[in-house]
Amino acid sequence: KLPAWFITQNHGLTQKAIIDTLKREGKTQKEISERIGCSQSAVSRHLSGKSVGRKKCGKKRCTTRRGDRTLRKIVEKDRFQTLGDLRKQWTESGVETSRATVHRRVLLNQKQRQKRLTWATEKQHWTVAQWSKVLFSDENKFCMSFGNQGARVWRKTGEKEMPKCLKS
Repeated sequence: KLPAWFITQNHGLTQKAIIDTLKREGKTQKEISERIGCSQSAVSRHLSGKSVGRKKCGKKRCTTRRGDRTLRKIVEKDRFQTLGDLRKQWTESGVETSRATVHRRVLLNQKQRQKRLTWATEKQHWTVAQWSKVLFSDENKFCMSFGNQGARVWRKTGEKEMPKCLKS
């Protein structure tokens, strides 16, 4: 059976219309929940109107779109800044975040975010057995010698040969 929060947040008008129709036909909440395969509390919440305007789950986004645009402008001024420098400038503009947040905001475009969401949506109902077959690995760069490893540059897809992304 589906939990109560699932029907209230993830099911569209079709599921809710079915609940309303079955209720008008005189079915009990228990009968409705068994018929559509969700919990009785989900049916109850929908019928009582308590599912409307509920708080969202998960951590609140720490930046706004405006803050993200500010970061992109900072990056475009100097493509060769370090992650620490980017974070410092972004903090000075009024956005307090972690290094990881800065890194995600700079590197992921809308297409990449959509791919991540699609991947996660496809796997949201995987069982423990399915996940146990997955090998998770962290990619790390290990340097055997120290010295000039070259400068990193922040650039978008298709900007590889642009003069502002090259250093002489």
